[in-house]
Amino acid sequence: MRSTLWTLGIFLLLVIGIGFLVAAQTRDSDFGDVPYTIPAFFGLILGQICLITLGVLVVSSEYGTGMIRTTFTASPQRHRVLAAKLIIFFVVAFAVSAFAIGLVGLITSGMHSDASDVPWGGTVLKGALYVSLLGVLALAVGSMLRHSAGAITTMLGVVLVPAIMPAFLMMSDSMRTIGEKMQEYNAPNALARIFELDSDHGTGGAQLGLLVGVTAAAIVAAFVLLERRDV
Repeated sequence: MRSTLWTLGIFLLLVIGIGFLVAAQTRDSDFGDVPYTIPAFFGLILGQICLITLGVLVVSSEYGTGMIRTTFTASPQRHRVLAAKLIIFFVVAFAVSAFAIGLVGLITSGMHSDASDVPWGGTVLKGALYVSLLGVLALAVGSMLRHSAGAITTMLGVVLVPAIMPAFLMMSDSMRTIGEKMQEYNAPNALARIFELDSDHGTGGAQLGLLVGVTAAAIVAAFVLLERRDV
């Protein structure tokens, strides 16, 4: 579908374009103790929305057009259809994300050669894995809700609400602990730690592990509902 090319194209434009602009505005001294992939972080903050949208559309678009009936007629074993969508989407999202982050890293290292000796290969893999899992989570939510607008809105809430709410929750002493945890594990802070912007508090392993667990639970729920409900 055209939406696939549009969303992936905009994702690449955001990550590479913003990454290039950030890299062009930085100095060698800015990379003394951080990896060259730091500029890609700023593009991913917006780019992740593209993968979330695409993840939802991969499955919900068929429900919207009614083509899902044809799909399930051709492949009566519904779990195979969903499994194929999940696998193909993850592979494509991971490959595109890793390419974009890696290219930004190469561009930045070319602009600021010998400015940093911090390894950045791990940030490429973990950054691509994080945003790809967000897209897979969106696909699972889309399968459960079967409605594009509803699933996209739900996923935007999952990403944006934990980033906004801590500022209000921490105003109250009784809610401060919840606000701090929400702030620690929200998507922007998770990406910041993966790209070693906040390496004093870890490198994003705990945040990535939480996303893996939530995504796995959503996938299981999507498979269960797929078999129990009518088309």
